[in-house]
Amino acid sequence: MADQHEILSQEEQQKILEKYDPESATRHLKGILGTIVFLVLLAFSIFQLYASITQSLPRQILLSVHLGFALSLIYILFPARKKSKKKHSVAWYDYILALLSLGVGAYYPLMLDTIANRVGTLTSMDLLVGTLAVLLTLEATRRAVGIPITVIATLFIAYAYFGQSMPGFLAHRGLNFESLINTLFFTSEGILGTPLYVSATFIFLFLLFGAFLVKTGVGQYFNDLALTIAGKRVGGPAKVAIFSSALQGTISGSSVANVVTSGSFTIPMMKKLGYKKEFAGAVEAAASTGGQIMPPVMGAAAFLMVEFIGGVSYWDIAKAAAIPAILYFSGIWIMTHFEAKRVGLVGLSKEQLPNKKEVFKKIHLLIPILMVIILLMSGMSVMRAALWSIVATILVSLFLKETRIGIKQIIEALADGARTALAVAAATASAGIIVGVVTKTGLGLKLANGLVDLANGQLLLTLFFTMLTAIVLGMGSPTTANYVITSTIAAPAIITLLTMDMPAGGAVPVSIAISAHLFVFYFGIVADITPPVALAAFAAAGVSGGEPIRTGVNSAKLAIAAFIIPYMFVLSPELLMIDTTILQLIWVLITAITGMIGIGAGIIGFWYRKLYWFERIIAIISGLMLVYPEGLTDTIGLLIFAAMVVSQLVTRKKGKYKLA
Repeated sequence: MADQHEILSQEEQQKILEKYDPESATRHLKGILGTIVFLVLLAFSIFQLYASITQSLPRQILLSVHLGFALSLIYILFPARKKSKKKHSVAWYDYILALLSLGVGAYYPLMLDTIANRVGTLTSMDLLVGTLAVLLTLEATRRAVGIPITVIATLFIAYAYFGQSMPGFLAHRGLNFESLINTLFFTSEGILGTPLYVSATFIFLFLLFGAFLVKTGVGQYFNDLALTIAGKRVGGPAKVAIFSSALQGTISGSSVANVVTSGSFTIPMMKKLGYKKEFAGAVEAAASTGGQIMPPVMGAAAFLMVEFIGGVSYWDIAKAAAIPAILYFSGIWIMTHFEAKRVGLVGLSKEQLPNKKEVFKKIHLLIPILMVIILLMSGMSVMRAALWSIVATILVSLFLKETRIGIKQIIEALADGARTALAVAAATASAGIIVGVVTKTGLGLKLANGLVDLANGQLLLTLFFTMLTAIVLGMGSPTTANYVITSTIAAPAIITLLTMDMPAGGAVPVSIAISAHLFVFYFGIVADITPPVALAAFAAAGVSGGEPIRTGVNSAKLAIAAFIIPYMFVLSPELLMIDTTILQLIWVLITAITGMIGIGAGIIGFWYRKLYWFERIIAIISGLMLVYPEGLTDTIGLLIFAAMVVSQLVTRKKGKYKLA
């Protein structure tokens, strides 16, 4: 195992989290106030469980109470300024904002019938409450999530109001103040829309599931399991980081949190083995970011995709995302392997590894995660699958004394789950503002047509411009909000172009819808490791002590699959397991992974031996041809790949080239 003094302490981890992850910069309340907050968090979770089990609450009541809980708790837990020195007390004005938030949350339960009977006509009180809801949501989002999404949501509100002053194709007739507030708070398209609905149902339950998993010690178990499986291999610690981060992604909805929690363990090991600071940080950043695209949870974005696409099941999304995720992590694994061979790094010694017998004794901790997959495959609803998985986590924990969850841990897990849901609720509420404006003004279609026109109707150019849009919009936004924004603004461009020759008014084919949404989702996620705003890479640099921008550049290189694969599955949906046979699927997987070997070798500059610049180009070309699932390209790619392997083995054996 890595020396304990090299691993970051909880306090050091918290400092890095607070610097790069707004969700972690909370007040540390103690005494009576701390107890009250804990009880409110507990009440929040109990309310959500009641709503999920009974499914008896009207949608507007469920969402408004969910919003009221989240906003009021954010104002108590998150200070107005990130660097506030008053971490153990609450400012007087935050009590007022918290009370106003509770009032906003209670408005629908108290006035639902009256609001319904008015059919869109707002009273002065409606306008006041709606205005407060918008302002409180924006400020809570700024505190708990960050400035980027708050600015974007504010700009969309301005766009809705000043529509007549917009230039060119962006112009619209504009919304007056009453229409704007009605759209943003009193319809199912604004704050109380689909994103918040997903937060109040699917996402909350899976965050609760994650909190229960953490109580069993599953996070540390992922590290131990990864060490046992990959620790002895060439460049072992880097492969441990990849393996454990892929697993951590099943319970973490944040790339930055994933980096700090698993990276505080893996990065020191990589540095000790001989990896440079920037490369060690980059491996962890790329792998942790990949946790957001790894089924079955995918940072909760999969639940949103089900609602946004329509006509597809959760399992359809998870299945479609499987091969791209495998290729993503394969690419990182392959490149860290070649880097280790290039530098001459070996694996960890037996003394540095955990006891294999003790590790496999706890294999039962993986049962709840497998159970989620099995239940979803069986056709069970997402909410029921999450609820049963929480029950399974509690039962499975009883197998061993060291993993056992008691009443105290169950109560703590309920409060912890509610705490992690606060930022998601704020982000999805603000994302609802964006969706509401886009729906009311038709902006999505306008931007889609604008991107297609800019690309002159060329598919690859449209994809490129959409990629840039998704990366820019994804910078600094958490996974769920990130996806809502990119799917609302960028995905329609791809769908518009791919359906141009289809009959008007017809349903969008599932393959096109899923590939378009996954395309923007991928590029929104890799914004976390794409300079200049690479938050996950910067957090990794904070752990490794490396230079942030260089760490970000290295992470983007390691995550090259995320920049290539989306283009491939839009051009050829076989990579998404849509309309393919088992044999076709096996062939696609084999050729694609083989292609990632060629791409990885070309980028690192080492295969069986050091590669010259022209060999690196050839290796990358052969890899790209193999990743693209088409008969002719696969054949040519395999021939080039085989020739490269033979050439290297022969020249290495003759000693013509010196090893790097």
